[in-house]
Amino acid sequence: MGSISRGRNLGPGAGSGALPVLCGRVHQIGALGLIAATFLLTRAFDRLSYGGLASVASSAALFERAGALFWPDRGYGSRLDLKIYVYEEKEIDGLRELIRGRDGRISPDACVKGQWGTQVKIHQLLLKSRFRTINKQEADFFFVPSYVKCVRMMGGLNDKEINKTYVKILSQMPYFRYSGGRDHIFVFPSGAGAHLFRSWATFLNRSIILTPEGDRTDKRDISAFNTWKDIIIPGNVDDGMTKFYDSNVVQPIPLSKRKHLANFLGRAQGKVGRLRLVELAKQYPDKLESPELQLTGPNKLRRTEYFNHLRNAKFCLAPRGESSWTLRFYESFFVECVPVILSDQVELPFQNVIDYTQISIKWPSTRISTQLLEYLETIPDEMIEAMISRGRQVRCLWVYAPETEPCSAMVGIMWELQRKVRRFHQSGETFWLHNGSVVNRDLVEFHDWRPPVPLP
Repeated sequence: MGSISRGRNLGPGAGSGALPVLCGRVHQIGALGLIAATFLLTRAFDRLSYGGLASVASSAALFERAGALFWPDRGYGSRLDLKIYVYEEKEIDGLRELIRGRDGRISPDACVKGQWGTQVKIHQLLLKSRFRTINKQEADFFFVPSYVKCVRMMGGLNDKEINKTYVKILSQMPYFRYSGGRDHIFVFPSGAGAHLFRSWATFLNRSIILTPEGDRTDKRDISAFNTWKDIIIPGNVDDGMTKFYDSNVVQPIPLSKRKHLANFLGRAQGKVGRLRLVELAKQYPDKLESPELQLTGPNKLRRTEYFNHLRNAKFCLAPRGESSWTLRFYESFFVECVPVILSDQVELPFQNVIDYTQISIKWPSTRISTQLLEYLETIPDEMIEAMISRGRQVRCLWVYAPETEPCSAMVGIMWELQRKVRRFHQSGETFWLHNGSVVNRDLVEFHDWRPPVPLP
């Protein structure tokens, strides 16, 4: 009744000098038309302003079978609308060690470069994100920052210390216990994936893991990646290669001027597929380039030299190495060669919007032989150019750019996270009563839980 009394009375006798307002059929039709137009314009604005990729896919023929490049409404919604809480370094005892090492001497700048830099970039971008919240009660997700791969490589923590520190910080997070970790996000950017935390299977088996690695069954009994809860993210492409950073480090070469049909730039690492490519390059040096990479010493292949080699072939071969994913797959889109995946178990990001058959080739690793080179030779330049062109339109999804960019890896990650938003959270260690209060096994209400809390 209160809201009605605050409305304006526009009927006859509504004050001195008021005129009656006539509303005929023409007015009603016009009003309905205005409502419909407003609805359509609002949806279009949402797509543009909240990370929709319609601007990237201005042509409906971007992918003939996949359609325009945008996240489908089903399961995602028409606009990004989520809130993420980011744990602070000083908030949780031990978190600083996972970011800076036991002595606190490792800086983010030392960890942001190289293929493991996604741990730093995602953290820094979330700190500035419009989806960040400082109110835990309204958060859809909780992000746990850690640069543990870099910290380990630089001697900041050993494996035993990493495991102990992760368990320590988790025990100080009541919200982790509340949901069993299902709304907590962790980044593991290397081929080792979540195996960097040796006890991941015990503590993170319900959590959301962001990783470029979808398989490690060659070295582990099980893979730490789960297609139902985790998200495959792009590797960290050198900023100098991406258009976003306005660098001229790499300029593609016209197809007609490229020296080689294909190339493989990487170490053999004793892997069967890579060893076969090295042998093929020796047999057919005019077709396949595979220089021996020196990581140290005077003959070390420098950054610019690496890119110059990579761009000088029509096809960039990406075989399995220590793990199923390789950064070379993502780099190929920026030097504009067609990536040829030679890793059977590889998982690729954003498969709900990208049809990889239109921008890459996946060849059985068991058939790495002259048959591969013969096949690649049969593909006309016109088709290669078309694949490169389509890849040019989606490579923005490999770039860890600010949210202000309409297309980026972060936009893709946000859409994938949105599909995982839950209204209700619970675990085997949470219970609730008739009045809606959540309690633990001792019937202590959630707001009275004090760390350290027993872990799920």
